[in-house]
Amino acid sequence: MVVLAASVVSKSGKALVSRQFVDMSRIRIEGLLAAFPKLIGTGKQHTYVETENVRYVYQPVETVYLLLVTNKQSNILEDLETLRLLSKLVPEYAVSLDEEGICSSAFDLIFAFDEAISLGQKENVTVAQVKQYCEMESHEEKLHKLVMQSKINETKDVMKRKASEIDKSKIEKGKVDKGGYSSISSSGRIESSFNDMNISSGPTGFGSASGFGSNTSVDSFSTPSRGRPAALAPAPMGQGMQLGKTKRASQFLESLKAEGEVIIEDVKPSIANEGKVSLPSTDPIAFSIEEKLNVTLKRDGGVGTFDIQGTLSVQILNQDDGHIQFQVENRSIPGLTFRTHPNINKELFNSDHVVGLKDPNRPFPSGQNDVGVVKWRIQSMDESAIPLTVNCWPSISGNETFVNIEYEASDLCDLHNVVISVPLPALREAPSVRQIDGEWRFNPRNSTLEWSILLIDGGNRSGSMEFVVPAADPSAFFPINIRFSAVSTFSDVKVTDVFPLRGGAPPKFSQRAQLLTDSYQVI
Repeated sequence: MVVLAASVVSKSGKALVSRQFVDMSRIRIEGLLAAFPKLIGTGKQHTYVETENVRYVYQPVETVYLLLVTNKQSNILEDLETLRLLSKLVPEYAVSLDEEGICSSAFDLIFAFDEAISLGQKENVTVAQVKQYCEMESHEEKLHKLVMQSKINETKDVMKRKASEIDKSKIEKGKVDKGGYSSISSSGRIESSFNDMNISSGPTGFGSASGFGSNTSVDSFSTPSRGRPAALAPAPMGQGMQLGKTKRASQFLESLKAEGEVIIEDVKPSIANEGKVSLPSTDPIAFSIEEKLNVTLKRDGGVGTFDIQGTLSVQILNQDDGHIQFQVENRSIPGLTFRTHPNINKELFNSDHVVGLKDPNRPFPSGQNDVGVVKWRIQSMDESAIPLTVNCWPSISGNETFVNIEYEASDLCDLHNVVISVPLPALREAPSVRQIDGEWRFNPRNSTLEWSILLIDGGNRSGSMEFVVPAADPSAFFPINIRFSAVSTFSDVKVTDVFPLRGGAPPKFSQRAQLLTDSYQVI
């Protein structure tokens, strides 16, 4: 009652894959397999053929035969059950059910046959168990990959620091070469060398602005705050620090890729000042519309907080183009409230939605980046407006915790550079990720698993991930931090027209809108 051999044979009699389970000579096995095609009659419905010494139990599988060679004393019912198990394994491992596909998967099929039959006897296993046994994961290989990835991450951090130091030194050198940003007059008073940006601090100057939100010093028109040396004023356009990869860093990463290393790029957008939109400098006037989300989602469902704060900024290259007013439009949303800069004509904005200075004879500041003029806030949004929801389902089974995470995005807008950071219990090695829609990276420094999706659009509004870690408290996987960006905003604020106050043709202008996450968590 022994299975002598298991084989996949072509209809012409050629043995594509053969595995013997008892001590038999190769010539004996080849002779038995060569005799099999001659014993099969046409038009018969039998699944076995007996000879003087052995029994052939077979099953047609498209263009090949799956064959068991047993002794005549073997239980035919057990042989048929073994054949049925092997018939399920062959499609799992074969690339295609023809001669070429079987031969290309020969080793995988032999390993699977070994797990299903041991010493001629069928093992009490399922297809899923056979697949698990054949994975043959190596702890040493995993450890080596983690060490290599850790070295790559450390090298990237060093490159970023060096690039930052080089950029800082270039900026300092530029300041020295140009004589700095300030000069001392004959009376000993420090004056700005950029006279077109030197705005007085009198009652009508932008320097006296106050109460314009919590970020007045950043988004206002004023010059640097009192007590700050003029030499530390913001650099003119084209002189700021350039974030991102330097040429040397890019060359180093390319060399690593050429050597076969796997480089996982950061999907977080490299945008200056935590997501500030860098405006193009080709147009005389450029507008930036930016909204930031502060959202707290509950792990059991529902929304804790949903707050949106927006800013409209303007950048003017030349002082001659600063004598303007511009029309603003937005979508009608309940709970949308606007606040204008103290130097903006509030009555004009409230009545006609036109942004202009209180003193029409004064120009808007030029040469500065992101000069904030209008802010707004939305607080009465309902749960249906949430752009992205994330559900986390940890479940403990034995000494392991299976964590299933799924996301679902609304169809209001497409999301870019999505990163879902899941905290993990202290681990020495990366978790076992069983299934994922997207890419993942394990950060051993703060023990987090980062799930990244470059783009969520109409083709992948939902997705899931499953990973396994040692048994842990379900609360250890919270809070989940999420970040993403989008090119559309909730308020749909936009500039529709620009009016020159000194006559002439309307100047060219461009605008860019962006939605960012300031704080987006599942707690």
